[in-house]
Amino acid sequence: MFVKAFLLLVGLSTAYSLKCYYCFGCDKCNNIMDCGSDPSFDRCYSGVSQGVSQKACIRKSDCVSNAEVHISCCEGDLCNGSASSGPAVVLLLLSSSIFTLFL
Repeated sequence: MFVKAFLLLVGLSTAYSLKCYYCFGCDKCNNIMDCGSDPSFDRCYSGVSQGVSQKACIRKSDCVSNAEVHISCCEGDLCNGSASSGPAVVLLLLSSSIFTLFL
């Protein structure tokens, strides 16, 4: 019984683990990384260090930019891809339209 419960928990943690795009120095990032091997990796990030772009999994505590490294962190599966900016633009346009209509 214990073995079945353990296998179920391991299977669920793998099935629901965070997925991020990952690449180093690529223009197009289509590789997908499963962050589930270490549960402390709870964010995705996009960053630039010494002119080299990077994407991967990261810990919340490591989401810190400085003069040498610019890091942008996000939560949710594949949120560090270029496609994630689409919904943000739509929401910005929608909120601007509503603001204009009511003021």
